[in-house]
Amino acid sequence: MALEELKIKYPKGFEMAVHLTKFELEQHLCLMAALKMFELGKITSGKAAELAGMSRTDFFEVCGKYHVSIFNYADDEIASELNAEMEIIEKVFI
Repeated sequence: MALEELKIKYPKGFEMAVHLTKFELEQHLCLMAALKMFELGKITSGKAAELAGMSRTDFFEVCGKYHVSIFNYADDEIASELNAEMEIIEKVFI
């Protein structure tokens, strides 16, 4: 996996204000960005996990900790998905 680097500016002493080391702050910012972009549907769970530096399974666990739903469907997509699943169930069980 090739990596790019992004530099951000923040107020001096900010990491101390949030009780993190510089490394922890960097990791936390990557995680928060991954969570929010995933929540907004901008990236997949796989890409979010990659950005956060963890496995997809671990990312899903962190989603629960931060109350981010792992089911990112628009309202109309939910109905469509449910209808498709019901058709499969009917074929299998009826």
